Amino acid sequence: MSDKVSLGLLETGVPGLDTLLGGGLGEYSFNLIAGAPGSGKTTLAHQMMFALATAERRALFFTVLGEPPLKMLRYQQQYSFFELGKVGSAIRYVNLADDLKNGDFSGVLERIMREVEAFSPSLVFVDSFRSVAQTARSGAEGLADLQHFIQELGTRMTSWQATTFLIGEYAHVDAEANPIMTVADGVLSLSQSQQDNSIVRKIRIVKMRGQAHMAGMHTFRIGDDGVRIFPRMLPPLATDRLHGVEVDRDPRRIPSGVPSLDVLLHGGIPQGHSILVTGPSGSGKTILGTQFLAEGVRQGEKGVACYFEKGTSRLRNASLAEMVQAGHVRIVESRALDLTADELLQDLLAAIDETGARRVVIDSLSEFLLYLAPEFRREFRLTVFRILSSLAKMGVTVIVTMGMEDRFTELRFSDAEISFLTDGIIATRYVEVEGELARVISVVKLRGCSHSSALRMFRITDAGIEIDAARVGFDGMLSGHPSIQSDGG
Repeated sequence: MSDKVSLGLLETGVPGLDTLLGGGLGEYSFNLIAGAPGSGKTTLAHQMMFALATAERRALFFTVLGEPPLKMLRYQQQYSFFELGKVGSAIRYVNLADDLKNGDFSGVLERIMREVEAFSPSLVFVDSFRSVAQTARSGAEGLADLQHFIQELGTRMTSWQATTFLIGEYAHVDAEANPIMTVADGVLSLSQSQQDNSIVRKIRIVKMRGQAHMAGMHTFRIGDDGVRIFPRMLPPLATDRLHGVEVDRDPRRIPSGVPSLDVLLHGGIPQGHSILVTGPSGSGKTILGTQFLAEGVRQGEKGVACYFEKGTSRLRNASLAEMVQAGHVRIVESRALDLTADELLQDLLAAIDETGARRVVIDSLSEFLLYLAPEFRREFRLTVFRILSSLAKMGVTVIVTMGMEDRFTELRFSDAEISFLTDGIIATRYVEVEGELARVISVVKLRGCSHSSALRMFRITDAGIEIDAARVGFDGMLSGHPSIQSDGG
């Protein structure tokens, strides 16, 4: 028999936040939501309040020297989480501006307690609490009285069995909010990071008593639905790694959509593998990805395609457009110039989960890099690793493309060492043959599986990619470029 007290956890209603908190928000906890002006504090508080407040679990929202309640409500009701029917019955607003004018903390505390006794809330919000602290610094009672006020407020709210939130405009929460930090059970810090013309919003769980919360900075976006958080995490390890289960050394091969390529792959792409298709512009990378998806449709498999420059409205490939219109392929796209990896990953995983897709195409990593917020470009390799790891956990087969500048005599397969992260590499490039450019293709790598290493010429026709059966041989250099001939092998 255990004598441990179990903490009740409240679901916040904010996508991704419960994951950061370690399962939810501690019931009857005393929390600080801190951040610079415009970082999303009031919106986050309202989103939680409307998700949690019911006729049985009522909420009391105190405004201090910030915007008046009517002005706040005008803007907050633009979000889809706002339910006007809850205002008045389940949610009540009280303005404390007059009570705080003379810096009388005892009067403010008594006003709060009178409202609490009259309304019996389970949730209490005070916005903006930094106004109270600023009054203390200029008032007669000083910082010591502010500390006493905070401790007394926290004690009384706990005795009333209310979950409390103090909202404050603190740019540096660890130093500026020190009197509250010692009392608070939980501290959520919001910030905005600006680089070049890009702004990325971030949240950090500084403190959460009794819970194994996630550390570090995590991105979030404010949209029509309110705050959506993208936890920065890797998927859990596969069970075969945890329990020593024998790994399948010869996974089932699935057709790529190009029969002659399947010959080089010794039967097709290993199911669940990620394949990097690399090459210069116009060498057939997107077409190969489209044929891969089309073959999946023929096999009765759904697909998901992530495009950046080739959005749904610009699909020029009739076959791909038909697959999308018929619902066989779901397109994931973003036009945001401050895209984060976590945001793209969640959209991809949601599309796979909703459609049951078994094939995924990301076209291309080069264009993805252009859309990433500047600070994420520095860790591009880690970004790709997290995406591929998460897709591998879902068991889908992935083709990712990457454009490469063709330097003819220099053999490279990717930028930023991305080629090390994928299970396989299919390389395309140009060579000069009798005064004309020709395309060649080769399977460079197929982790743990056999494959041909032959170099083959191929053409792009109305039917797609067609690869020659004859091996390509080199007979020297012509004008600085590799010159090729068929050796009949």
